[in-house]
Amino acid sequence: MPAITATFWVIKVLSTTIGETFADYLAVNVGLGPAVTDAIMFVLLVAALVVQLRTRSYTPWIYWLCVVLVSIVGTQITDFCTDTLGVPLAASTAAFAVLLAVVFTIWYRQERTLAITSINTPRREGFYWAAILTTFALGTAAGDFATEALNLGFRNGALIFGGLILATWIASRLGVGQVLTFWIAYVLTRPLGASLGDLLTQDKDLGGLALGASITSALFLAAIVVLVAREQVLVGRHGVVEKGAGPRGGRGKDLAWASAITMAVAVAGFAFSLAQGSPPVTDPQADAVQTAVTAGGTGASVAAQPVHPKTKLGNLSRFAVIVADVQDKITQNDLTGAKTRVKDLEVAWDDAEAGLKPRDAGKWHQLDDQIDAVLTALRASNPRQADCTAAVNRLMQTLNSFDGR
Repeated sequence: MPAITATFWVIKVLSTTIGETFADYLAVNVGLGPAVTDAIMFVLLVAALVVQLRTRSYTPWIYWLCVVLVSIVGTQITDFCTDTLGVPLAASTAAFAVLLAVVFTIWYRQERTLAITSINTPRREGFYWAAILTTFALGTAAGDFATEALNLGFRNGALIFGGLILATWIASRLGVGQVLTFWIAYVLTRPLGASLGDLLTQDKDLGGLALGASITSALFLAAIVVLVAREQVLVGRHGVVEKGAGPRGGRGKDLAWASAITMAVAVAGFAFSLAQGSPPVTDPQADAVQTAVTAGGTGASVAAQPVHPKTKLGNLSRFAVIVADVQDKITQNDLTGAKTRVKDLEVAWDDAEAGLKPRDAGKWHQLDDQIDAVLTALRASNPRQADCTAAVNRLMQTLNSFDGR
């Protein structure tokens, strides 16, 4: 196991963010879908853990590869419970908290310690990785629950979760048990990393820096590579023999490296954001969708209403424009073209999730379910025009109903 230093925490937060964005990229942008992405990540995680468990000494690149993959799989477990099984975030948060308590209880009864510095046997390392996986699932559920229930948004979320981690560090300095504070901080880094990632990737009209997932992932990956490479060099230079010892590079130099890399990522992120400029200011009336909606699949047409959300979601006309295109292709029985075009809706909606969902979680879920219905209808093995028409009409009518203040 690595030493618990500033570098450890920086890599942990960065790996949390890049793990989530990479999984979303495979599932949505590449088009593998959640099921295939989940299967691929699970297989990769098992393979990486086999290598890690067979390694007798701390090998940074293997360890951190496992952390990234555990981050992805832990997030996917929570997303599966929420999106596929429909489990409320409050329930999944409680369930994962109980599960983590069970893991810790069994671990302590077997080994009489939960300290990361004492992980020097295969059984202890097995307990450790089980706890790590559960902390990622718990951190995802708890972070999403807090964001939705309290309408925090990713900017406030980053400040709050960052503040909680700082408070945990202060508590450890004041004498609170290091094992307890370590695991509390470990859970909190998951929602912190997600909030920071959303802050960088979300559009500026949603309060983000609009870097996008690709640039954000590239920046974070480069930072991880630099810090892990330094860890690898230190391990080789100092010859760590046992897991749990960590490299001996000096905490002063470690803090300097961690601070420098963090500052470099921040400066690069702001530079990219400024280079992209501000989004154009548009009038929602001018952006209104000028199309027709086929009412109830009966063939009767009604003019689409200008999109003026009566919720806190904001201007949804950019999504309505895509829906109108999909609707037009379905009307012409061009289901292949509609299937291609609806991909743009899926990507745009998923990209905006972190910015829209905290504003009005109920209305967001309503639209999300209806978008999923359109995707399901168009991506069926033998799609039927009537099913696709009914699904897209329902979605368009819901968008048009958000026209109050």
